[in-house]
Amino acid sequence: MCLLIGSFMFNSCIGSFGLFNQYAAWQKDMTDNKFINAIVGFFLMPIVGSVTLFVDAVVLNTIEFWTGDNPVASNIGKTQNIMGSDGVLYAVKTLRNGYEITAPSGEIVHFLYDKKNDSWSVSQNGIVKEVFRFNEDGKSIKVNVGGESRDFTLNEQGVNEAMTTVAANGRFFAFR
Repeated sequence: MCLLIGSFMFNSCIGSFGLFNQYAAWQKDMTDNKFINAIVGFFLMPIVGSVTLFVDAVVLNTIEFWTGDNPVASNIGKTQNIMGSDGVLYAVKTLRNGYEITAPSGEIVHFLYDKKNDSWSVSQNGIVKEVFRFNEDGKSIKVNVGGESRDFTLNEQGVNEAMTTVAANGRFFAFR
């Protein structure tokens, strides 16, 4: 019986536990007083925590395993202010298929993922350009540099080679 129960509980189908993590974050920050949060959490966690943990483990993580997306764990529609390497603050909104980046000037750029092609593209002013695509081996990416298709491995040497090649060809983005 224990082996059967363990096979269901430990089947490498561990998801993000988005519902439980959201509840835990709310419980931790529900007031400005950490002692009140701890006291209220002491009473709520056995009931609400176990229900959210059960729903995550049985329903939401199963959905995440089969579809790749957890409906509760997503940050879709949320915007964060991110400091760019140029010292400027950008508004980055999470989309279902990527990100919308708004500069202080109001200029908008989309960084989009195409699941079918396993690729990332940049879209600006109606012009879409593929930035890179993952190769089938899962260990390298394909980048179009100066009209030539180049493969780079997903390790430190490959990243350094990509940065050098891309910068030398006048395209100044790099992924680290």
